[in-house]
Parts: sequence; C-alpha cells; structure tokens
Amino acid sequence: MISRTNPSQPVRIGIIGGGLMGREAASAFARWFTLVDFPVRVELVAVCDIQPGLLEWFSQIPTVRCLTVDHHELLAREDVDVVYVAVPHHLHESIYLDVLRAGKDLLAEKPFGVDLAVARRIRDEAKALGRFVRVSSEFPFLPGAQRIHQMAATGAFGRILEIRAGFLHSSDLDPLKPINWKRQNRFCGEIGVMGDLGLHVAHIPLRLGWRSKTLYAQLQKVYTSRPDGKGGRADCDTWDNATLHTTVKLGDYAAPMTLEMKRMAPTETNTWHIEILGTDLGARYSTKEPKTFWTYRRGKEQSWEKTDLGFAVPFKTITGSIFEPGFPDLMQQMWAAFIAERAGKLGDRFGCATPDEAVASHELWSAALASHRNQSVVVPA
Repeated sequence: MISRTNPSQPVRIGIIGGGLMGREAASAFARWFTLVDFPVRVELVAVCDIQPGLLEWFSQIPTVRCLTVDHHELLAREDVDVVYVAVPHHLHESIYLDVLRAGKDLLAEKPFGVDLAVARRIRDEAKALGRFVRVSSEFPFLPGAQRIHQMAATGAFGRILEIRAGFLHSSDLDPLKPINWKRQNRFCGEIGVMGDLGLHVAHIPLRLGWRSKTLYAQLQKVYTSRPDGKGGRADCDTWDNATLHTTVKLGDYAAPMTLEMKRMAPTETNTWHIEILGTDLGARYSTKEPKTFWTYRRGKEQSWEKTDLGFAVPFKTITGSIFEPGFPDLMQQMWAAFIAERAGKLGDRFGCATPDEAVASHELWSAALASHRNQSVVVPA
C-alpha cells in the first residue's frame, strides 16, 4: 500500500455500494481539482454493487478500473487504499470488518452498525488492526455549523442555558409510500430513525465533549405497515420519530440538550438545525435558511440579528465567497477532511466523526430504547 503522506501518488479509493451516496462520493472525487492547494490527490479506481445496473453508471469515470458485484474482489486489489462503504445497516459489521482485515482504511456510513454491540466490535477491530477509520456526517461542514462549533469551543456563549439539535424529514407522511429497507428493523436495527439520522445530529455535541448524563426518550411509530410494491402490505416496524431530552454536564453545571430525529415532521425536507443559547450569546442555524446565521448578544434590549453567510467552508475551493454551498459541496468537504486527517494534514480544521463518537452516539440510541421501554429517565452507558 502506498504511504498515507506521499504527495506524488493519489489516494486510490474503492466504493462498496453504488447507490445514491456512492454516486455522490464519485461526484466529489471528480471535482477534486476545485479544492485550492489541497495537499493530497484522490482517484476512484474500483466500485462494487450487487446490482449490475448501478455499476454501469460508474463506467463513464475514466479512472475506474474495476466494476464488480463481489466486494471481496475489490478488497483483494492492491491498487485500493481507502474504501467507502454505503450499504444497508445490517451489512455494516460484516463488510466493515472485511475492509479492515483486507488492510484498507475506511470511511464508513453511519450509524456504524445496527446497535451498540456491533459499533463497539467494529471500533475495537479498527484499533487492533491500526486502520484509519472515520464515519460519514456531512452537515457539520456547513458554514453555519462551523461557526457555531467554533463559538462553543471558545466559550463565546458564556454559561450555556440550552442546546437543541435535529434532523427533520417529511418524506414518510404519505401512507402510500412503498416500504424500503430503512423502515424494517431487520435491515436498519431497532434504533430506526436514530440510526439513519442521528449521527448528523450528535456529531457537533459529541465533538464538543457534551456527553448526556441523563436521558428521557419519546419515540413514535406512526404507520405499522406500508405497501410492499407487489400489491400487498409489509410490516413497517421502525421508529419514525425520536425526541431525546438529555442533560449534559458542562464544567460545574448542567444544561438541557434536546436531540430530534424525525421522518414525519410536516413541512420539513432534509432540515438540519442546531441552536445554542447562553448567558452572553446565542446562535442558531438551519438548512431551511442555508445562508442565514442568527445571533443575539446580551444587552439592555435583546433581539436576534441575522448574517448572510457565503461559501465559508473549511477547505478553500474555487467557488466565490458570495455563493452558498449545497450538499455536493458538503460531501466533498467531508471527504477532504477525511483525506487530510489521514495524511496528518487536517490541522485545526473540523474533522469527520470518529469511531469513538459513533459508538457514543449508539450509547444514546441504546439508552433511548431503554427509556422508552421503561418510560423512565435513564443514564446512558
């Protein structure tokens, strides 16, 4: 395998899972030259998917030398250094462990397995084998998210009064929407929507060291069956909505933190948000207003101010500062953070979610299941 820091050779990437996120990753690599003075090149060389029709799309990429339906064939290649895996959650453990044992580094999709025990096994294997592993979470690379993280990390809020974060969808409000794997526990795990959306919500709080000391969960299952696409019905047994009311210890005091993950949130389409209120300062940001950053400062009169943010992403690109980023930009920024950190060149920039952070998020989801089951406040692991 080539050196992680050799600037003369590209990092050679394989993708397992050629669906939506696999294609988004390929798009990010194709536009890599738009990053300004980035120290490492990348090259997509191999793609695996069990559906040949999905593989055909990748044949238009000149650098791709291997298209296969067998991920073992991809992992056996000496010209693959890093593997991105975007497959249903129940396949995470087996494929992630195959990647690590093949001597490859890994960008894993969330939630890093179907439950806490699986997440711990993957993390521990990565540590034992010395592999570089990070977990996908794009939204903290938004300019507004970056600014809130920096403000919190530097203590700008004063004594924090309240923290709110969430990721909201409305895609499942239609009862006639056919079922898919994300709506069945046998594929996505009992944690349901928390596994699908949760790491995006918990990434910044976990990076700031905000660990929940107590937790009370409100979980909802709205539709218990959906059309199966074949004229019949199929059981829909995942949690659709989850609201976690937690208490975090912040030095010598505690503050409430609410985490929301919902597939049934009317009027919301892929809305990620975070808000922190403190005695000195407050800030909030939402993808519902992607250019707008809201702040207040303590004074005789208190009011919210708004600032229009431009293209203030961690890794500079050719895009002018007056524009605003979209999801493809966030995907590229996340990958840039992964590649830079792998090469030891991340510096003080915000990094991808770590395996320990993914495990910590699973501790929250596991506690939420226990809280809902017992209708009580619990202490996360």
